[in-house]
Amino acid sequence: MRGERVGVVGAGTMGAGIAKLAAGAGIEVVMHDPDADALAVGVERAGEDITSAGELDGLGGCTLVIEAAPEQLDLKRELFARLESVCGADAVLATNTSSLSVTAVAAGAERPGRIVGMHFFNPPTRMKLVEVIAGDDSSDAALGATTAMAEAMGRTPIRARDSVGFVANRCARPFTLESLRMLGEGVGTHDEIDRVCRVAGGFRMGAFELMDLIGIDVNFAVARSFFDQSFGEPRWRPHPIQQRMVDSGRLGRKSGRGFYDYSGAEHRPADPERVPEELESAIMPRLAACIANEGCFALGDRVATEEDINTAMRLGFNWPLGPTEWGERLGWSRALGTLEELRELHGDAYRPAADLRRRASSR
Repeated sequence: MRGERVGVVGAGTMGAGIAKLAAGAGIEVVMHDPDADALAVGVERAGEDITSAGELDGLGGCTLVIEAAPEQLDLKRELFARLESVCGADAVLATNTSSLSVTAVAAGAERPGRIVGMHFFNPPTRMKLVEVIAGDDSSDAALGATTAMAEAMGRTPIRARDSVGFVANRCARPFTLESLRMLGEGVGTHDEIDRVCRVAGGFRMGAFELMDLIGIDVNFAVARSFFDQSFGEPRWRPHPIQQRMVDSGRLGRKSGRGFYDYSGAEHRPADPERVPEELESAIMPRLAACIANEGCFALGDRVATEEDINTAMRLGFNWPLGPTEWGERLGWSRALGTLEELRELHGDAYRPAADLRRRASSR
């Protein structure tokens, strides 16, 4: 984009990846980090076309600044206050937060209309999705400029409302939580549930492999954050299995053992062509119904459009289908029946969304 100058604050893995994307699109990029050593490493990772700025003043001529600093609200507020004094009046200021409210980050800003969310997925050079999040005061002009910049970087932007987890992280909740519930109930072992997800569901990995990869402690912290921010939403209640795994030090790949043992060459055998029908029928309808239900709740909360919700899950988490596409595959009437049966047995974690009820009644 001719004439554009992008600033990136934070030279870690995410910041360096964002800077590399922008530079690869022919955009002038300036990177800042208060840690000189981290800045040098980040610039080296991002490529030789990146300009380093030891002081925040070096971002003064930028038309868009993307903040990729640690997830601390006070830190981000202070940083945006400083950026407002450094950058021009028309510069857009974007936060890459994945867990904080964009509206809260913009609180106290002189011009909150130019502050938006621009959430990249890790690693940003490989993941095509960018969530463009509108805070309560974000202007259409700022959102439009951020969307255009994401497209210029070769990403697929979706628009999201400022809410807990935005789109992708929210709609991914049932994939892990329902898998944990099924494990806790003895529906299947962790490796059986994962195998069904891969072979019958078409997922690249099951929930337990994914938690091991992310870090079970990290996944548990995210689960607790969702539950706390929603004031105890039953759908997002963490599972005791997560607590036990963390307490035992079984954190996944990084500790050598999580749900799987990583001390050998392979942590699991190759998948068969098919899984037992009784196992598939016990697992996939529950998982698909819960995924579809979360998508319908997100639609009811006006978090994003149906198309953007489905796009977010296919691109942000490499799912074979988006939430409402899972509802279509399962059948909305069957999804509703599955949820109602589970609600009768296990409570309001399975209450159907109004939108899901509407879809079931119209079929």
